[in-house]
Amino acid sequence: MGKVYICDHPLIQHKLTFIRDENTTTKDFRELVDEVATLMAYEITREIPLETVQVRTPVTTAECRIISGRMLGLIPILRAGLGMVDGILKLVPAAKVGHIGLYRDPETLKPVEYYAKLPTDVQERELIVIDPMLATGGSANAAITALKQRGCRQIKLMCLIAAPEGVEAVQKEHPDIDIYVAAVDECLNDHGYIVPGLGDAGDRLFGTK
Repeated sequence: MGKVYICDHPLIQHKLTFIRDENTTTKDFRELVDEVATLMAYEITREIPLETVQVRTPVTTAECRIISGRMLGLIPILRAGLGMVDGILKLVPAAKVGHIGLYRDPETLKPVEYYAKLPTDVQERELIVIDPMLATGGSANAAITALKQRGCRQIKLMCLIAAPEGVEAVQKEHPDIDIYVAAVDECLNDHGYIVPGLGDAGDRLFGTK
């Protein structure tokens, strides 16, 4: 069973408070999401393997460690996932970025893929699916399924906040996936919004309604 990791570092929790605040401006909201994504990236990349190399310092030769060839891929779910990408790229600028676009069918209420553009070597990369909100879990499950159908096997999910219902849905459909969040909130309301949540992440990132 995949694990749920709550990134409870004080800086993350401090910034998340202002992300939730309805009075936070679009500019500040965008910057805070970017900063939290960077901080969360430390946690989600903690288990990347290292190898030892020899380095000549100004004093002597030292045995040092570098990342052992593990290639990362970032897969934001359009559109809100875009707001977290640059924050992660600050730490891993060599990561490649793919995109998955989903919309909800008005009759079935199921997510439908309308766009997918992925790195050509996506099957060889450790992938991080990115979406600020894990509400019902529908979009996350659809994105993960789309990646698995394309031969991807090393996948993690990264969100700002989650509802228990969304966590349960992902664990049920994709029990092998680890989930990284800054907080698990109380529940979903009748409209499918996370409570207490932060509103619509896409609208707040891009200043739309």
